[in-house]
Amino acid sequence: MREIFKDYLFKHSIFVNEASQESGAAFEARFALAKLFQIRITEGGDLVTAEMIRYASEQLGQDVPEPFYRGFPESVRMLTSKQRLLDQMLHYAHTYGMGDFSEPGHSVLEDFIQRTAFDEKCEVRDFSVMTEEAAVEKLAEYVENLLAGTRPVNEDQYDFICEYILEYGYQVKNCVSKNMAVKLLLDFRDVHYADFLAMSDVIKLADEMNYRLYRNENIKKLNLKNQDRKFITSVINYLSNAKSCDLKNCFEKKAVWNGLLHHIHYHPVNETSAQLVKCMRGKENFSVYAAFEKAMAAKDIRQAVMVLKKGKGSGAVLRNLNYILSRCESAEDIQFVTDHMDSSNGVVLLQLLMEYATYEEIATYEEDASRTFKFIRHNKLAVHKETFDERICRQSVISEKTAELLCEAIKKNLRKVYAGRLGKVYIDPAMKKVALPMQEAVSSSGYGVLPRGSRIHIEEGKKIRAFTYWEKVHDIDLSVIGIRADGSQMEFSWRFMWNKQSDAITFSGDETSGYFGGSEYFDINPVRFRMEFPDVEYLVFCDNVFSNSTFDQCICRAGYMLRDIKDSGQVYEPKTVKTSFTVNCSSRFAYLFAIDLAANDFIWLNVGRDSSAAVAGTTSLGFLTEYFDLISVMNVYEFFSMLGSEIVDDAAAAEIMVTDCAVESREGVEVIRSCDTERILAFMNS
Repeated sequence: MREIFKDYLFKHSIFVNEASQESGAAFEARFALAKLFQIRITEGGDLVTAEMIRYASEQLGQDVPEPFYRGFPESVRMLTSKQRLLDQMLHYAHTYGMGDFSEPGHSVLEDFIQRTAFDEKCEVRDFSVMTEEAAVEKLAEYVENLLAGTRPVNEDQYDFICEYILEYGYQVKNCVSKNMAVKLLLDFRDVHYADFLAMSDVIKLADEMNYRLYRNENIKKLNLKNQDRKFITSVINYLSNAKSCDLKNCFEKKAVWNGLLHHIHYHPVNETSAQLVKCMRGKENFSVYAAFEKAMAAKDIRQAVMVLKKGKGSGAVLRNLNYILSRCESAEDIQFVTDHMDSSNGVVLLQLLMEYATYEEIATYEEDASRTFKFIRHNKLAVHKETFDERICRQSVISEKTAELLCEAIKKNLRKVYAGRLGKVYIDPAMKKVALPMQEAVSSSGYGVLPRGSRIHIEEGKKIRAFTYWEKVHDIDLSVIGIRADGSQMEFSWRFMWNKQSDAITFSGDETSGYFGGSEYFDINPVRFRMEFPDVEYLVFCDNVFSNSTFDQCICRAGYMLRDIKDSGQVYEPKTVKTSFTVNCSSRFAYLFAIDLAANDFIWLNVGRDSSAAVAGTTSLGFLTEYFDLISVMNVYEFFSMLGSEIVDDAAAAEIMVTDCAVESREGVEVIRSCDTERILAFMNS
């Protein structure tokens, strides 16, 4: 089995026995997995092989490059601030000064540290082992669940789907996401993927092609090669023959359509395509949104809502709520809008619930009253802070009271949409800490990764050791940004840490010679940190490529270990690794995770940002705070509580179990874990 499939299964705590043979040394291999990685095999114990030891080592990082200070953290604290500064200056002189990045650099001043035997308490990881045949069936389930979702998937998930199609000849019978269908159509150049699209989606295809093949984000300035023009032409012809020409929706991008048709020198091949050309080049605009805007301009809110609902569905009303409600001039109009918010699209409702539950009304003329807008494009998070002129010209603003009313209406609709879809469900209370996978397109994948906003409590007596390591690039920086109650920031990176090392926070040194392998670490002792920096509420960990490159052009992994305050063993200890994931976004900046110092919680962020920033701390992180409270708005526990016809306390009585614990269940009972993102997405879209 290919590595991409084994990697995907490992993220779900599954090993694959490729030969489907019993191992003569299964007991010894199980013992080694337990001793080295704290892995317990709960199913398929007779299928364990010695190869799985090597594979687990690769996934969890047994051979990670040493940091600048090999005796981290003790040796870092033992040096004076002047010694640390001199150490780094000598290193910089050798690397950036002389241009010699051939060998990983290390301290010339640190003392030798005598290490003790590993003696830290760490959690057991439960894994199962499957035959290759069973693994292929499991992978098919993952593919089908991902294809059933309306939300965009991340790059790793998409690559997995493509490789599965190629390797096993999988025929895609259903693809709900337009974004997914466009990518498949573009990558496979098989026009039959257009069966999942309408004519109006051709603009999505042209936009994706323009970015991915030409790195051009402006669809109004096309310069496609002849083969790409011919392909778009063939898709238009295919859709016109299939009678998928939704002209009303095409009108919404009339100007872009006109430019595209001109650029590809399009000539109609039938009556349907001739009508498309005539309408896109004509003066009239018969789109639903044109009629909607006409009603809005006339201040006929009720007519505007009905036009939108009839022409585009309730989802379109939901997506334009701010705009519509900000124009309402009476309580009756507001009531009319909320009465027509009903929708069977649970994902849209969940998105809006999260938006309005964290909504804050910001006065236009307050100092620093600019709002921050986030949007995802090409699987990267783009952030825009409102300019002064935009702030003064605000129109779509509603009150916090109105937002509260919307939340109640959305929750009522959600309960109606999802009510009783499942039978008896047992839900582990720990699932209240796990967020729903709503915005995972900008995320990276790997072992231990959870949806953005999920929380993991940090045990007393433990510290966080965050890490990053890399190859094929000279310098990646791991930084920590503190966020105070007033929103101000405090940066912890080498340029600020060389004279501030302490028991509260320790940095391993700035490694800058890592083309063949480099690493950096932070140790955070939450208790001591709160004492030393009482005004800091949150810590955000960031990775950025200092070298002139992006993450997708190198090899970079990141994650964290949960270590004893007085730790033992090596700097990097696989037994204590809670997560290890690949950072592969096509940018130079990524938010990894955060710590809520008051709650002593680890918070998942995992966001690839559309940024060319080479240094952390130069941009505002205030917009990240809305992720910190996502689980209070909706979480996996509450979601499955809506789905279950009955929530049972006894796991033995359940028909579906939602838990990360190893529990015995009756035959045929489905167990859903926090890592089963694909299955949760399928339930969200069912």
